[in-house]
Amino acid sequence: MTIRVLLADDQALLRSAFRVLVDSEPDMEVVGEASDGAEAVRLAKERSTDVVLMDIRMPGTDGLAATRLISTDPSLAEVRVVILTTFEVDDYVVQALRAGASGFLGKGSEPEELLNAIRVAAGGEALLSPTATKGLIARFLARGDDDGRDPARSERLGALTGREREVLVQVAGGHSNDEIAERLRVSPLTVKTHVNRAMAKLGARDRAQLVVIAYESGLVRPRME
Repeated sequence: MTIRVLLADDQALLRSAFRVLVDSEPDMEVVGEASDGAEAVRLAKERSTDVVLMDIRMPGTDGLAATRLISTDPSLAEVRVVILTTFEVDDYVVQALRAGASGFLGKGSEPEELLNAIRVAAGGEALLSPTATKGLIARFLARGDDDGRDPARSERLGALTGREREVLVQVAGGHSNDEIAERLRVSPLTVKTHVNRAMAKLGARDRAQLVVIAYESGLVRPRME
């Protein structure tokens, strides 16, 4: 299956470079380019997009607002957004994850990392670049009100079974299904089932949002290192 990619960045030179890279892959194609968030949302609807590579800082409707519009539009439920940013240590990153982004990547990442990011996002997984660790996300969440905890999120955790909560903690730790399966001594398929059920109960689009929910609810405590 060909992954249909939309490029959203106000710098034409960067869009051109990304287009050459993406179109060079046999399993990907660029279906459109947008110079601002509003155009990105419109093209995502028109071009049957799978993954949007979204810059945060753009004129008019920025990437954060565009990500929120995409993630809350039922007709775009299958579209995944990967944030591309120059500054990975940035409050906007967590805001973007909260808005529904599947993850983020620095613009200085290697081409292989970018291509992998597209494939990971298209597969419904969370993507965090090597320098964007779960500890970084935790520190940003801890800056919010009530030390980053959201009472509403905490209440919703009550819908999870004990095993689902256990798996959620592991997901927040950045572990893959295979790693979680080994840690909990169950099959990867069982882990996947628990992850999917947790996502459905908590209203999360993907694993990236599960990580945010785990910290916002207080299930996992930020480590201030």
